[in-house]
Amino acid sequence: MITRIKKYLNTNTEAAPLAVFRILFGAMMFMSIVRFWSKGWIDSLYIQPKFFFSYYGFEWAKPIGNYTYVIFLICALAALMVMIGYKYRISILLFFLSFTYIELMDKTTYLNHYYFISVVSFAMLFLPAQIYFSVDAYRNKDLAKQQVPNWAIDSIKILLGIVYFYAGLAKLNSDWLYRAMPLKLWLPSKYDIPLIGDLMQQEWIHYGFSWGGALYDLTIPFLLLYRKTRILGFIAVVFFHVITRVLFPIGMFPYIMIVSTLIFFNASLHHSILKKIADVFRINKSYFDNKKNFQLQPITRKIYGVILPVFIGIQLLLPWRYLGYPGELFWTEEGYRFSWRVMLMEKVGYTEFKIVNGVTKEQFYVDNKEFLTTFQEKQMATQPDFMLEYAQYLAKHFTAQGVENIEIYVDSYVTLNGRRSTRYIDPTVNLLTKKESFCHKDWIVPFKDEIKGL
Repeated sequence: MITRIKKYLNTNTEAAPLAVFRILFGAMMFMSIVRFWSKGWIDSLYIQPKFFFSYYGFEWAKPIGNYTYVIFLICALAALMVMIGYKYRISILLFFLSFTYIELMDKTTYLNHYYFISVVSFAMLFLPAQIYFSVDAYRNKDLAKQQVPNWAIDSIKILLGIVYFYAGLAKLNSDWLYRAMPLKLWLPSKYDIPLIGDLMQQEWIHYGFSWGGALYDLTIPFLLLYRKTRILGFIAVVFFHVITRVLFPIGMFPYIMIVSTLIFFNASLHHSILKKIADVFRINKSYFDNKKNFQLQPITRKIYGVILPVFIGIQLLLPWRYLGYPGELFWTEEGYRFSWRVMLMEKVGYTEFKIVNGVTKEQFYVDNKEFLTTFQEKQMATQPDFMLEYAQYLAKHFTAQGVENIEIYVDSYVTLNGRRSTRYIDPTVNLLTKKESFCHKDWIVPFKDEIKGL
């Protein structure tokens, strides 16, 4: 076994797929930032709100007023530098730090694909993506290499495989497979889509999309890995993500996933892509085709040999942390984030906060719209950690206004995947007696139903 591992680590392959991935990743990230900026979302999400929800342990990561635009500018420029391979080590580090900081500024905006971008950009810190078809390789002939270790490309394949396969495992639950939820709630609203609008009203379509989505996610990594089924797999990728983009407003993510899966193809395809790019920009591609192998320094190789396997191991284990919590995952959401559970639930809530003077028993209710945007209030109304952080913010606010002996109680009702609305938070619990932690929140009212599966 050790001999086989050593042989694998010493085996090289063409660097072209990694170069194409770098170029397309950088281009997609640049376009995503430009799109985000052009739609005014920086202002509406990070400048206008009075309050921002933080990730536990990252409370220090906050928007910095109008200077928040500088963070986005750095991120966009770093993406461009990654794309062309200029000062690659610095540019990918700047991109990872700026993009992840943006992601951490407000938990309200959490999306699986934002997390995926942070994961991939972290891995790219350790990959020699700049040694072929890059400005760095052009300026430094000693850096230019045509061959990279197999693990450099396989690392990206593994991360993509984790996203798909875990998303498939998450769909193996009774709501998704046997109730077609939440697609049965979402698809009928797409009646105005040309050609397929009427089909979206049919129940068999809801179940077909549910079962087909689970099958797709579970099998696509293997279809892409196997040479004889790779074309079929890529066609499935394109079809799946195009139809997803038509049905749901999920931005650039479908396109990012489509171009990312090109890394599974043989180097000949990537050489063709690079040749077309070279022709357009009048680049001498043959300059990089020098048959040289890339080799890490022994100490660097040992460091990378620890960091990358540990990092990938964390990605494999992190989605299972929900097993350490009691109760229904979709209800409590303890361990839900960062687990590739994509579009699995429709959760709507009503949450009202009551401020009580613990001595005089005087009380009043909070108008959430005074402190939160509509989007923030919607997210807060169904997620307990949001409620806890918001209660602490309200306590500070009203204490500063002279309210004494503050206690905060919540009247909260939530509906999950079409079920009747039921009480969500114990109304007798003063949230100011609770602290955020990784421990189970026992003040969540237990789920009154059962969702079977993973």
